[in-house]
Formats: sequence, C-alpha cells, structure tokens
Amino acid sequence: MSASAAVGPATTSVLAVCAHPDDESFGLGAVLTRFADAGATVSMLCFTHGEASTLGRSDRPLGEVRRAELTAAAAVLGVGRVALLDYPDGGLAEVPLERLAADVAGAAGEVGADLLVVFDEGGITGHPDHVRATQAALEGAPHTPVIAWSLPRDVADELNAEFSAGFVGRDAGGVDLRLDVDRAVQRRAIACHASQAHDNPVLARRLELLGDTESLVWLRPAVRDPRAGGATV
Repeated sequence: MSASAAVGPATTSVLAVCAHPDDESFGLGAVLTRFADAGATVSMLCFTHGEASTLGRSDRPLGEVRRAELTAAAAVLGVGRVALLDYPDGGLAEVPLERLAADVAGAAGEVGADLLVVFDEGGITGHPDHVRATQAALEGAPHTPVIAWSLPRDVADELNAEFSAGFVGRDAGGVDLRLDVDRAVQRRAIACHASQAHDNPVLARRLELLGDTESLVWLRPAVRDPRAGGATV
C-alpha cells in the first residue's frame, strides 16, 4: 500500500545509479533534490556518456557535450560527486553484470551510501540500458537498501497512447511511497541538458501528467533492527 509523504526515506548518503547523462535530471531530478534539501549527501554513478542519442547532434562529439551538460545539471540538483564511466551507450546489456556491479560497489563504498536510487525494474521507458543499470545496483550493493523511481500505470498508459512509446508503469497498489515534489529545481537541471531537452514533447507531457508527485518503490527495503535502533537489510 502506498503512502504520501513530504519527505523521502531517512538517509545520510544517497547514490543514484543511472545509465545516461540526463537520467538524473529527466527522471530522478525532483527526488534527488528532496534528498539534498533534507541534508543528505547525494552522489551519482553514470555508466555511459550517452553518445548514441539521436538528439543534439553537433560538430563536437556528443559524448563530450553530454558530459558537460551532466556536470552543470548535477550542480543544480545538489549532486556533489559524479562518477561518469565510459561503457557503450546502448550496449550495457552486453557488459558482464559482475563488471558493472563492481563499479557500483566501488562507488557506494567511496561515498558511504546508505541508500541507492535507481529507475524501476523495466527501466521506465523500457530502455535496456536503464534495466541493466538497476540490475547492477542491486547486484553491486547487496546490503544497501535500493529505492526506485517509478511511474503510475495511468501516466505510462497515457504517454504510450499519445506517443506510441514504451513506458512501463505500476498500479497504485504496487507503489510504496508517493513523494511531494517541487519541479522548479528539476526544470533548471533539465535545461542544462540542452542537447536532449530541446523540443522534447514526451518529457514535457510526462512532467505535466505527474504534477507535483513522484512514485517510489522499494526494490530492496530497509529493515529496522530493534537491537541497533537503525535501518539494516
């Protein structure tokens, strides 16, 4: 059963695990801002430079463009540390899972992450890279809680009907937490990704449909240990 909340789960160090530059803004932006505003240290691990996108072509290599956009957007969101790796955009599913998981383990250890934030299983858009990044997060930090950004099924269905897209959503009963959000900072971060955000009607429509609420799902919930008085798994 889902519950509404003004703040997210208690945490001191959040690691967002993403496939592409802009995932942290287009998808997780409002959620990451809430954690940062609550005083948590927010970090990001991004597996690719997003060089395979068909948007934003220019005289400069697209991977370089998107790296700079990510740096700017992270600063807006309050993400203090970004680890940008160089796996092939569109090819994460072919990379051995244990290799990606080792990257997650290293990043989580470096920042002392007590919570990982990822895209929901199914990757929200169905993108195989999104799916693989979430699998790597779950595999790489087996003792750390993992919470996923999700879409309500009615929003996913509406986007699919309007744009012939492949969004994957959850029914209300499958959502663990509905988080009240302010889109202002997220929209500023999105604007940093000019190569991908310009003339992006699907993104604009998704934000319109979601309004001021995001849905979260525990993929690995925190379990409170009464002996320690803290949260463990």
